[in-house]
Amino acid sequence: MEGYSIFIVEDDPWFGEILEYHLTLNPDYQVSRFATAKDCLANLHKGPSLVTIDYSLPDMNGVELFKKIKEFNEQIPVIAISGQEDVGTAVELFKMGLQDYIVKDENSKDLLWNAVVKARETFQLKSEIEQLKHELEQKFDFEKGIKGNSPAIKKIFALMEKATKTNINVSITGETGTGKEVVAKAIHYHSDRKKKSFVAVNMAAIPSELLESELFGHEKGSFTGAISRKLGKFEEANKGTLFLDEIAELDLSLQSKLLRVLQERELTRIGGNENVKLDVRLIVASHKNLLEEVKNGKFREDLYYRIIGLPIELPPLRDRGNDILLLAKHFAEEFCRENKIVPIQISPEAKDKLVHYKYPGNVRELKSIIELAVVMSDGKEIRSDDITYNSSSGETSFIHEEMSLRDYTCNIIKHYLKKYDNDVLLVADKLDIGKSTIYKMIQAKEIQL
Repeated sequence: MEGYSIFIVEDDPWFGEILEYHLTLNPDYQVSRFATAKDCLANLHKGPSLVTIDYSLPDMNGVELFKKIKEFNEQIPVIAISGQEDVGTAVELFKMGLQDYIVKDENSKDLLWNAVVKARETFQLKSEIEQLKHELEQKFDFEKGIKGNSPAIKKIFALMEKATKTNINVSITGETGTGKEVVAKAIHYHSDRKKKSFVAVNMAAIPSELLESELFGHEKGSFTGAISRKLGKFEEANKGTLFLDEIAELDLSLQSKLLRVLQERELTRIGGNENVKLDVRLIVASHKNLLEEVKNGKFREDLYYRIIGLPIELPPLRDRGNDILLLAKHFAEEFCRENKIVPIQISPEAKDKLVHYKYPGNVRELKSIIELAVVMSDGKEIRSDDITYNSSSGETSFIHEEMSLRDYTCNIIKHYLKKYDNDVLLVADKLDIGKSTIYKMIQAKEIQL
């Protein structure tokens, strides 16, 4: 952990200064000192990691201050320091959740040091346990997020199963919104690393000048603003899985550093000399074709072959057939459950509308469409009119499917008729075609008004 914030509440300036000096010998500790309980309470919003309180303060006794701290946030560990050994008070405070009780003497600073170390370790362990519980609970949601029984998705399940049996690197490609991170998490939580951390980094979301520090960490003072040591994402993922999303966006200079870390299985933090050994399972993802990026000189060939591992190409939603309806039902049920809404059905007309859309935004877009449809519905059933597609997406969605020229023409005319309220003359003028062409398609029932 870094940036461990400690509040010292002590009205004796000399003794408080000794405690502060002793604790700041650890550069990770950020120590703030207060002479009164009132000043401490006024600063609790800053989120201290631990508070030490003098039992005898001018404006409040230790029990009262302890209660107020716990009322503000019961998770903050508190250590009491008293000028006399009062067994009764100590017992009372311990029953209320006190972390430790220290009597003021020549050993106080060393006892406090050990108590802070113990409190920090306990807090870190609790945080890791809570994170692990949260992640393991989410595991089942990840499985739901890859619902489907189409041949296309069954091929993905088979590859995922192979990926869970070894520590081979995995590279996931596919259009935006197909669920690349969901697949990466599912692989992690079904592997033998599932009890360790899954750490995700979106390479496109972090400025290039900050990315090296984000990945590999830095030492205190290594550059302006580096006020403490920072562990990078590789170290956070040690023994677990590191997911690098949009890997194609990585700057070429950082690609060479990433390659070295992967080859040597160790890193050196910025500004440091220590070599940190790594045991990290790497999963990368990109909506771009990495091999094409290599051919265009935008991605290192040696790094490509280092990370490609087991390639998994996720199919677009439009190629998954009835998975669209399975996912739509799942998203509707999930949204209703989260918002305490009575479960809602999807009408046959709405289902027909759903399966005939091409979803340029893939699964992510379908989820958004269904959630809006639930809100717009009458509360009993999602109807066709409740389903709204993004107009900019809908205009070009038909090009994703191989069709005859006649079918393309039909779809274009349908789109313009809908856009201009079935005004045949206006559509004919917009498309520069004869109005008779449109009327013949209507007569042949290729187009329905």
